[in-house]
Amino acid sequence: MKTNQPYPEEFKIEAVKQITERGHRVADVSARIGVSQHSLYKWIKVYSAPGAERQAQVSQAEELRRLKAELRRVTEERDIPKKGRRVLCQTVRVRYAFIKAHEAQYSVRRMCKVMQVHPSGYYAWRAEPQSARAKDDLRLTGLLKQAWLESGGVYGYRKLTLDMRDLGERCGKHRVARLLKLEGLRSQTGYRRRPGVRGGRPAVVAPNHLQRQFTAAEPNQSWVTDITYIRTHEGWLYLAVVVDLFSRQVVGWSMGSRIDTSLVLDALLMALWRRQPRQAVTVHSDQGCQFTGHEWQTFLRDHNLVSSMSRRGNCHDNAVAESFFQLLKRERIRRQVYATRNDARADVFNYIEMFYNPKRRHGTAGDTSPVEFERRHSQRLMGV
Repeated sequence: MKTNQPYPEEFKIEAVKQITERGHRVADVSARIGVSQHSLYKWIKVYSAPGAERQAQVSQAEELRRLKAELRRVTEERDIPKKGRRVLCQTVRVRYAFIKAHEAQYSVRRMCKVMQVHPSGYYAWRAEPQSARAKDDLRLTGLLKQAWLESGGVYGYRKLTLDMRDLGERCGKHRVARLLKLEGLRSQTGYRRRPGVRGGRPAVVAPNHLQRQFTAAEPNQSWVTDITYIRTHEGWLYLAVVVDLFSRQVVGWSMGSRIDTSLVLDALLMALWRRQPRQAVTVHSDQGCQFTGHEWQTFLRDHNLVSSMSRRGNCHDNAVAESFFQLLKRERIRRQVYATRNDARADVFNYIEMFYNPKRRHGTAGDTSPVEFERRHSQRLMGV
């Protein structure tokens, strides 16, 4: 019994394949499937046309691609914000770097949309990732690292800014501070001073001629002296220094395993040998037993030196010497452990003679080193 309902398209295609691909005759196929030969010939004209079947397959493939693309879009819009949520609040260049790092995983345009940047801006950055400013920052950071290392890792942004200007770099202190922070470089911070111990009654006490006036109009006008101690595995190493108030230069020093009068006399002898003062020099100290004994006082009188002493137990009266010791311990001694006294002696010599005097910038010396400050003073005198 025949029906007027149309045959499904899939049925027609497969029927045509029996003729065109499998080689059956039209009459045989007609007899077997119950379709007139006339209808089969019509189907052959329609479905054996080049690309007819391919078009149906292409339609299905396109639909599959569309569904896959939609699934990928939904997945990316879900996953990109999860991975990039910390980057969204960063600078544009940081977001560009995030996009570049995930190019193989996500669509660039999709990431640009989520990261709220324009694709053209991203591709321009990708062609030239570093701006001229960024390249200059990288160059300047290299110079700052070198200067910081040469300071023994103690300089902060203010002194490093001055170092850069001496090299001819035009940079502000805020830019230097920013670059140092990015590299994790910082100045050496201080430490708490231990409370001192008062001894017995001194033999000789000189008046306080200095009265906390820690300035001098010329070299060899006023010197200050003091003693400190340095811990080693062999025991204490004691250091005595003599500092000129004009430039804050250490003009004399002595180190030994015993804290006695000879230690401070050796430091003062070095200062006299170095400076060869032509007029009387005020030598200020605290009331330690090394300075209040008759041997010290006799030496001062014999060499045309005027004794001056701090008030008892008042470290602020000798603040310049105390300040130098604080710098020495903060910037060098407390950053390492010495196995022997000779190790400590060599390091202290390096700090005083190789760094502090010739190189370390000092605020009271016009942000120059003590040696440079005195050299400029001598040039001014010669030019007068």
